[in-house]
Amino acid sequence: MFRPWRRTPLLPPCLLAIALAAAAGPAAAQPGPPPAQGEIHPREPFRVVNRTGQTATALHAVRSGRGDWGRNLLSGPLAPDGAFRLLPDERAGCRFDIRLVLADGREARLTNQNVCDNRVVPVGPAQVAAAGGGFAPVPEARVNPGARVASGTGFVVARDRVLTNQHVIAGCNRVLVRAADGRLLAAVPPARVDQQRDLAVLEVPGDPGPPLAFRAGPPVRRGEGVVTYGFPLSGLLSSGPTLTTGEVSALAGLRDNPWQFQISAPVQPGNSGGPLLDHRGLVVGVVVSKLNAQRVARYTGDIPQNVNFAVKGSEALAFLRRAGIAPPLAESRGPERGAVEVGEVAHPSTVFIRCER
Repeated sequence: MFRPWRRTPLLPPCLLAIALAAAAGPAAAQPGPPPAQGEIHPREPFRVVNRTGQTATALHAVRSGRGDWGRNLLSGPLAPDGAFRLLPDERAGCRFDIRLVLADGREARLTNQNVCDNRVVPVGPAQVAAAGGGFAPVPEARVNPGARVASGTGFVVARDRVLTNQHVIAGCNRVLVRAADGRLLAAVPPARVDQQRDLAVLEVPGDPGPPLAFRAGPPVRRGEGVVTYGFPLSGLLSSGPTLTTGEVSALAGLRDNPWQFQISAPVQPGNSGGPLLDHRGLVVGVVVSKLNAQRVARYTGDIPQNVNFAVKGSEALAFLRRAGIAPPLAESRGPERGAVEVGEVAHPSTVFIRCER
């Protein structure tokens, strides 16, 4: 079931000592290409998490580009969802190659991982090599026709990582993601969530799409044009994505919520979790809700028009960084794009989310 992510318990002191000693020894510090300029590794540990679904019998972690894998760092099997904590030598730089050997003889590899930015390195099914050395494609998931279903939108923020709203996946027994190419992929629980900001990031093995870039600057201004892209009212409207346009109406949300923008772009149920983009195709927010017009009308006698909300991109970025994820960033400068072009940027990275209960 998709419940909030919890910190993996630390290894017992004896195993922790083995992990730290192994990582600080020859396996992590033997010669390899020098670190990139400026990459001096802080003396902080990172964790490799076995998300392959199989028991691992060996773990290797070496500086990227080294010609061999060094020695096995495990003193015993690493169970599925188990984590191994490592403290590299400060001379090793930030970038590491990771290798898990599974009990059935297959291998899972990750290369050029920046462990300074990402303190948790999950190794999942997408990295498992098939017999003969190739990589096995992640099998497509199948829907449960008897499940109660809700839906929403998400978008890719890093390899195999999808950002959406927490309320989209709350209470789901299973979460399925339909990529832009039509493949149906299963998210791996647990999700990492921020309930206050209504954000969740999912691990979705199988490469659901390229990551969208977030806007690094300048700050979003009141009146800027924005574009939403998502899957509203699934089963009633088009099964494909829908694009709407509008402006940033206010730099705070309902009751001056500092984590949100108010936007005029039309939003419907199912848009939740989708990207809010500027006219250069950069993410400036995450669509989260619309004002309940009927409730407001009962109190005011008037029906509000196009009052909708999005979590600010800066808040989403901070949440992702706390989760060990570093999405691409870009400055929003140069000529603006039309809505059609912005939609073309968003399309391959925006996914339909099916929540089965």
